[in-house]
Amino acid sequence: MHELKIAESIVDSVSKEMERRGLKSLRAVGLRIGELTDIVPESLEFGFNAIVAATPMEGVRLEIERVPITGRCRDCGAEFAVRDFQFLCPTCEGRGVTTVGGNELEICYLEVDDPHSDKRISATA
Repeated sequence: MHELKIAESIVDSVSKEMERRGLKSLRAVGLRIGELTDIVPESLEFGFNAIVAATPMEGVRLEIERVPITGRCRDCGAEFAVRDFQFLCPTCEGRGVTTVGGNELEICYLEVDDPHSDKRISATA
């Protein structure tokens, strides 16, 4: 279950970013995860929740955006969504396709409480 190791890295990165920015109250962590990463979002969330249990991060939400596989045809330059791992250009039927999306694993934002108001703010990690 490599998701547990990834969850540990997320917790470590988020902790460092919160310390660097002087942030105290974390509500959510926004992630972008590509379909090619072989990460099971439910397993990642389970591992994350297990790691943060009984810590100041307990109750923090993971907000996961799945990023579809996107290809670009080397022949005609068309960009398209890859379906069912069929790397075939729908425009020219070329087979020379470069993957341009779907490999992402990014922390996109941290949702925190603004200590000076009742509003929530987002801090890009």
